[in-house]
Amino acid sequence: MGHGHHHHIDPEAGDRRVFAAIAVNMGLTVAQIVGGMVSGSLALIADALHNFSDAISLIIAFAARKIARRPRDAEMTFGYGRVEVVAALINYTTLIVIGLYLLYEAAMRFVDPQPVEGWLIVIIAGIALIVDAVTAALTYAMSKSSVNIRAAFLHNVADALGSVAVIVAGTLILLYDWRLIDPLVTVLIASYILWQSFREIGPVIRILMLGSPPEIETDAVLEAMRGIDGVTGIHHAHFWQMDEHCAALDAHVVIAEGRWSDADAVKERIKAALTDHFDIEHTTLELECARHACDDLSEFGGRGHGEERHE
Repeated sequence: MGHGHHHHIDPEAGDRRVFAAIAVNMGLTVAQIVGGMVSGSLALIADALHNFSDAISLIIAFAARKIARRPRDAEMTFGYGRVEVVAALINYTTLIVIGLYLLYEAAMRFVDPQPVEGWLIVIIAGIALIVDAVTAALTYAMSKSSVNIRAAFLHNVADALGSVAVIVAGTLILLYDWRLIDPLVTVLIASYILWQSFREIGPVIRILMLGSPPEIETDAVLEAMRGIDGVTGIHHAHFWQMDEHCAALDAHVVIAEGRWSDADAVKERIKAALTDHFDIEHTTLELECARHACDDLSEFGGRGHGEERHE
């Protein structure tokens, strides 16, 4: 069975960088929360919570990388790679909760504006901007090959923009004593967190729901299989993502009457076509001769899939 299931994870590459990024972000989070409480700035605390979520997301990504390296075993026959998808779901769900909480707090501040210490906001947000830049630099190279790390990298870029917004808010408070700018900036930061999270959580849920890869048309895959010489039908197809890197397909393949002696060659041609055209390397095909094909010819799903049968 052609199961080229693999992960593009270099066992030790980048671990020290991720750990350094975690340490820097956790230190910054503490400084921002203390600064926000002392200065009375909700926007600074909002930025701190976003930074904290990034640190947590890096911790989860770090742990997921470690777990994903574990070999397949009797309990996890596909391996542990999908733990990274579970980690992403946790990260984005947490971000959504944080974003909603910040919107609530900002609404309370609009109703009852609080005094805010502008200088402290500007200074701490300036430090945050530097830390975000350092974290982005630590994770940039790794972000090119890892979806998990790329998400963390993009979060840090977003944090940098958030820090700029907080600096602007602090400056306006210093110059004009415009207190409403603090909850206004909080709403902007929270809205960005929610927009990004809802946009990213969809593909994660799709993987966990065993959905087909969004960038590959399922109909095109089935048509390519039907176009192989010796194939007269495809049914009971399942097409899903095993993790963020690897797609898999299993299906019943009806071999043309009189071609059963060529069945194994037909199967190999199908697998080669799926690999070459769609980069699908994990395929499980159940072969049926046209004379004894299944009664249930539904295109998707069905029972008894997943094993090759020779008659």
